[in-house]
Amino acid sequence: MTIVCFGPGPKFKGGISNYNTSLAKSLDRHGDCDVHIVSWTQQYPAIIPREFVDKTSKTDLLAGTDIKVQYVTNYNNPLSWHETYRRIVALRPAKVIFQWAIAIQGLPLGYIARQLRKHPEIEVIFDLHFVIQKENSSLDRRLTRFGIAPATTYIAHAYKTVEELKTLFSQRDFAVNEAGTRVQGRTTVIKLYHPIYDLFSPNPAFDVQSFKRENDLREHVFLFFGFIRKYKGLHNVIRAFAELAGRRDDVSLIICGESFWDTLQNDKWSTKLKNALFGFAKKLFLAKADDERDYRPLELLDTLDICDRVMVKNEFVANEEVHKYFQASDAVVLFYSYATPSGVESISYNFLLPAVATRVGHFPETIKDGFNGYLAEPENITDMARQLERAITEPIARENIRATTSEMSWDNYAAAILAS
Repeated sequence: MTIVCFGPGPKFKGGISNYNTSLAKSLDRHGDCDVHIVSWTQQYPAIIPREFVDKTSKTDLLAGTDIKVQYVTNYNNPLSWHETYRRIVALRPAKVIFQWAIAIQGLPLGYIARQLRKHPEIEVIFDLHFVIQKENSSLDRRLTRFGIAPATTYIAHAYKTVEELKTLFSQRDFAVNEAGTRVQGRTTVIKLYHPIYDLFSPNPAFDVQSFKRENDLREHVFLFFGFIRKYKGLHNVIRAFAELAGRRDDVSLIICGESFWDTLQNDKWSTKLKNALFGFAKKLFLAKADDERDYRPLELLDTLDICDRVMVKNEFVANEEVHKYFQASDAVVLFYSYATPSGVESISYNFLLPAVATRVGHFPETIKDGFNGYLAEPENITDMARQLERAITEPIARENIRATTSEMSWDNYAAAILAS
């Protein structure tokens, strides 16, 4: 069976690239699948002022597999959209799985998927990382509707996403299950937990104590990991940690991640032009949206006088370096204001770390308070600090986290996709 995984290939940064690569590898492990990644050359409008290519990692994430990769689709060149369709059809796939993670990609993905629907032998699957985007603008909703409407089958990672899908397409008859059973005459939605990333795993030779000494980390270490985006709530993580550090001397915080809108040289004329055009476009189309480029949560470290308690690595972390920060930590902190399934949560499970998260989005579905993690009330700094302290005073048994993840394997995920 030939399967195409459409989404960012391994040369790109970020969770969706890691996800698409992990999915392709899980299908390749079945042995009876000929797996192809068909990817972007440029994922977004050219005016977006950001570097998306991973120029840091040296590990070949596809080493030892038979997966073939083609980088074809340029968001800014509609001719490449048709070329993408042509190349996918030439592979004669039984299934094409699109990664849907941002509404702005609705035009190219909607076009490619509609062309593929002309071939009834191809199952067009949309793997939904969201339906209602955090900005929830009317433009986002229109692009989402256009982008994902052609799907034969959907995958959702949370029942909240399933309900959003039903609201968006209220006239459709959906059949929801967790086994991957396709129901004739209805639109199938397969509800599957976000699998545990197997791209990152503990290194048994890593000297945790030496790392902690070198970086002045204290006994109990909390970790904020990943792109710094406003909805991920780093400002609340810092404030809650400061409150906890005010009453305990044995805690440290690691902040490890790249500021999402600070990846280009700001003094270059091309960056200045992109910033100007992007700012104008946001005001034109997303009047209610915050301009995240002004988001500077790290300045709170000086304001709150906790620099000596916080290790900051404000850059993109190479894949081969990821394990260090998880192995040195006791819990990950996910104080999101809005949550789609989190890749950081998925990585943490592979290191048997509990998560301290806000009670938003899908987190109450995957995190059982006091069993495999802790849940705090959103925007409540006092409660967030309280839940951080619970991670110390009421430690989670690692066996609980291992039990939680039994249904979150990539092999289970691939089996549901391959079911009929």
